Amino acid sequence: MNSESLNSMGEIDSCCSSEGERKSHHSDNVKNNLVTRLNRVEGQIRGIKGLIEKDTYCDDVITQIAATQSALNSVARILLEGHLKSCVLERIQEGDTEVLDEVLVTFQKLMKK
Repeated sequence: MNSESLNSMGEIDSCCSSEGERKSHHSDNVKNNLVTRLNRVEGQIRGIKGLIEKDTYCDDVITQIAATQSALNSVARILLEGHLKSCVLERIQEGDTEVLDEVLVTFQKLMKK
């Protein structure tokens, strides 16, 4: 089964579940956006490591950690939005309301801070 929806960037994303295998299918632009953001996070992590190795003032390191967490949360928000607008919507339309429990568990994981 395949469902398509318009994402926040005005592009079509789709999610599908075929033969028990669940996969997301993001447009190339969305994938590139996510990979770019994750590359930036990876660089921030390396930068934090370098700050610690240089004995940088703790408050400055903590500020960089907060910025990195925010960037990673941004990736999660983009993924969650696409998931809700495609995969979850499709499953609800098919009568599969168990997906709501799955989404609630996902929200709990994201809010465990």
